[in-house]
Amino acid sequence: MSEPRIADLPAALAHRDFPTVGLWNRLEGRPRTTDFARALRAEVRDPLWLLARQWQLGEFRATDGGSPVTATYSVVAGPLTRFRPDADPAGPAGPLPAGRPLETVVERRPLPFAFGTEPIAFDLRLSLGRRWLKLVAGSSVANRRGVAGQYLARYPIALPDPTADARVAHQEVWAGIQAVAGRRMDGYLLYQHIKGGGPASDGITGLKKQDRDALNALGTRLTAWFDQLIDQPTAATAWDPRRLEHRFSVATATPGGETVLSAPEYPGGELDWHAFSASPGDTLGGAGTAPAALNRTVFPTPTRFAGMPLPRWWAVEDGSTNFAAVTPDSTDLARLIFLEFALVYSNDWYLLPCDVPAGTFATVQGLAVTDVFGARRWITPAGTGAAHDWQNWSMFTLGDTAGLLLPPGTPKVANGPGLEEVALVRDENANMVWGIEQTVRMATGEGRPGAEAAAETLAFRRRLHPPTPPGDPRAPVAYQVMSSVPENWIPFIPVHVPGDDRSVQMQRAAMPSEVDATPVPPRTALLREGFDAGHAYFVNEEEVPLTGTRLTAAYNRTRTRTGQVVVWLTVRRDTGRGGRSSGLSFDLLTDTSPA
Repeated sequence: MSEPRIADLPAALAHRDFPTVGLWNRLEGRPRTTDFARALRAEVRDPLWLLARQWQLGEFRATDGGSPVTATYSVVAGPLTRFRPDADPAGPAGPLPAGRPLETVVERRPLPFAFGTEPIAFDLRLSLGRRWLKLVAGSSVANRRGVAGQYLARYPIALPDPTADARVAHQEVWAGIQAVAGRRMDGYLLYQHIKGGGPASDGITGLKKQDRDALNALGTRLTAWFDQLIDQPTAATAWDPRRLEHRFSVATATPGGETVLSAPEYPGGELDWHAFSASPGDTLGGAGTAPAALNRTVFPTPTRFAGMPLPRWWAVEDGSTNFAAVTPDSTDLARLIFLEFALVYSNDWYLLPCDVPAGTFATVQGLAVTDVFGARRWITPAGTGAAHDWQNWSMFTLGDTAGLLLPPGTPKVANGPGLEEVALVRDENANMVWGIEQTVRMATGEGRPGAEAAAETLAFRRRLHPPTPPGDPRAPVAYQVMSSVPENWIPFIPVHVPGDDRSVQMQRAAMPSEVDATPVPPRTALLREGFDAGHAYFVNEEEVPLTGTRLTAAYNRTRTRTGQVVVWLTVRRDTGRGGRSSGLSFDLLTDTSPA
């Protein structure tokens, strides 16, 4: 019986129709060693051997391809025109402020001037007051000295109560407020009055109409000066306190319509293109009309970099950078891809000069390349058309949107000293999360170690409310409900997410004071989120890993391309330094016997 003839061999292999059909591999040599150093030495044997080595390395293989001579491309570079903070689901989208680095618009935070009923930021309050008195002194208002005295009386620096105010606990704060109380003006109170719609001349007596008009005009100058001095948000901010990161979206006009790019996890610091992802179907209210395309013809140049293999066998390479000496693991995909580019395909890459301004989203509309044989080819982006697949690996792309984003950033930012620093750490022994206020903002405006400030506050309360001396012990041991922790440790307890019996979130709580058992409030704006309004504060559990999370609030300063100075208050998130143990314990027995 003869064997059946297989008409469609690929289909038979795919469906395994005939058990006798085998699978074949290509014929390859089996090396007897893993060291190929001798085979790569190119030892001189005879001319035939040398020709065989060149044939093995593919130098005689023709590709029937010519080198590119000219390239003509068409690119559309649309500026970013719309901005939306995504921390608030109802955050309104608006125009992106012109002339501002994108980091400033994203990171800027409102300046805290009070913690509850306790005024802080006296450095800014005094700066506003000094600026206002200088404006009055240089104006045409009659009896300027008398007017300045009325402003000092109407907007004074109040002296704290030394028997109740916790600011008295810090010697430098108490001395600073004493030095300016009754002598300097609280300019922020006037600033608030003017921003609320009131005229600057309210409450000032003995003025003519022209003097009142002059003061009201100076009030507008005061608010404009302070608003320009420190950039603050006018509406919602991009900081998401639940996720401990900035979330925002920008939009630009492209030939296909509005393109929205979202940055859902920006921790602060340097903002670059890789922080963004395309958001198909989203809209920010229209980004306008796309600009005209820029058509340009350029001369491609081959890519060159240190350690690049030379195309000819007998050329001597520079040994300062030896990519061949890199020995990656078989699972190190990033290094393997890089080495494949550097050692195998480096001769196939060319550079085309293309200048686009910063703050734009550039999309290439077309690219035509002419080679040395006069053949002209139309080049399409990789992964488009029939080859489009969202699972394809790519680089320098923003999701399904083909284009290159150049954010309107700044080349250099000067970071100020930390005003607030909070370390969110896990305490495995107590099974909870702590927000350790490592640096707190003092009322005078500078930062201070949180442990020192908490110890001074606790000592002040003990002086006001001295503890009752304990009586004679009635038993050899005493029962203690729980131990104490430093007052700069703010607890976060795990609670269930509403409507979910499995997911857990961290809720801010409070520890009782050792003096009067009142809850200890946070001393940083980072942990006082919603505290003064009586709202609870939650943090997603995954935002506090085993390594912890560190938050730092500080002023940043930079210059725009026009030379304008921009200052803003920002929060930056970094990786923590691991877990901590608070030493909190419950149900303790203490020895009451005398030593």
